[in-house]
Amino acid sequence: MGKITVETCEIEGLKIITPAVFGDARGYFMETYNYNDYKEAGIDQIFVQDNQSASKKGVLRGLHFQIHFPQDKLVRVVSGEVFDVAVDLREGSPTYGQWHGVLLSAENKKQFFIPKNFAHGFLVLSDYAEFAYKCTDFYHPNDEGGIRYDDPEIAVQWPIPEGMELIMSEKDTKWGGLKAYNEFRRSL
Repeated sequence: MGKITVETCEIEGLKIITPAVFGDARGYFMETYNYNDYKEAGIDQIFVQDNQSASKKGVLRGLHFQIHFPQDKLVRVVSGEVFDVAVDLREGSPTYGQWHGVLLSAENKKQFFIPKNFAHGFLVLSDYAEFAYKCTDFYHPNDEGGIRYDDPEIAVQWPIPEGMELIMSEKDTKWGGLKAYNEFRRSL
């Protein structure tokens, strides 16, 4: 291995990856993904889709998941800084409903591996951020679900600076909380 450092989190399955960065006077080089290194680190997934988004300061995306076609995700920031959050929605998990957050930035170059059946979202803290992620299943527009970013039952501690006005999509303002998600899940 040696090209990545993997840190486990208190929620099983979540992993923070820091790649080796080789720099000199010209700049730097790093591998952002190498199947063999990730497999050795216990991340043995086949990614089928890469996505990238750009957002301005105060944009909060999430908390999102796919219902019938869940995805593992490997996320990172190409430009700027975000606070990235994963919420455990795995049925029967001892950490069900708990969250973990990590600061991802172009500067720290960290990545966050989020397994299937987690809700995911992020808050842009820099003036501008580009967010890139790999997924193990394709996006199915009629299969998306979400949970409110401010659900008191989950109680994510978003680092929202004083005076920051959140910018959210209309659908992200209408998601229910974990209780509504549990009722929905029982109806499946």
